[in-house]
Amino acid sequence: MKAMVLFSGGIDSTTCLGMAIEKYGAQNVIALSISYGQKHTKEIEASDKIAKYYNVKHIYLDLEKIFQYSDCSLLSHSDKEIPKEAYSEQIKNTNGSPVSTYVPFRNGLFLSSAASIALSLGCSEIYYGAHADDAAGSAYPDCSSAFNNAINEAIYLGSGKQIKIVAPFIASTKDQVVKEGLKLNVPYKYTWSCYEGGEKPCGKCGTCIDRARAFELNGIKDPAMEV
Repeated sequence: MKAMVLFSGGIDSTTCLGMAIEKYGAQNVIALSISYGQKHTKEIEASDKIAKYYNVKHIYLDLEKIFQYSDCSLLSHSDKEIPKEAYSEQIKNTNGSPVSTYVPFRNGLFLSSAASIALSLGCSEIYYGAHADDAAGSAYPDCSSAFNNAINEAIYLGSGKQIKIVAPFIASTKDQVVKEGLKLNVPYKYTWSCYEGGEKPCGKCGTCIDRARAFELNGIKDPAMEV
């Protein structure tokens, strides 16, 4: 069996990559990195380093044009500021809507695109790193269990029952993701999570705050901060 991993170069997808390699071997794993018009290339650079570290086949896909009509604050054409506060604080001001860093139906598009490529390359599973913290409060609705169940069923049926979606952390918190990755010696020092594209992570955006807490709860300092 072969597996494809939706691979951003962040903590969650890198942990998924480590899990897939542990199960199938590097020669049977394909990493798929997708550009969507984000404001920086740090994620792609990180994904390249990690794919080379693991010696896995690495594919790139550009879906930027699909998001040209969105004003999501993560996108290069948006003039919105990326919020500098925890997701729990952001959610208080959204009235149940997703946060401003939610890219419209991104996981739906990514997984659908991945399914098409995976079918062509003989993969039977697609891993992605959605986890419970991102789904909380509908901050990122395409990270929820309900969404995962629906897209899994759609892709399984639409692929002629050839492909299944694997979301190992759909019910896990980010610190639990890190805990699993530490067992697998995932190279977190190469990962990038920050929504800003500076020399170093800003430490203030929602994902930086979540990341720092995840490592803190595991009793270690973020390896990427020591590089």
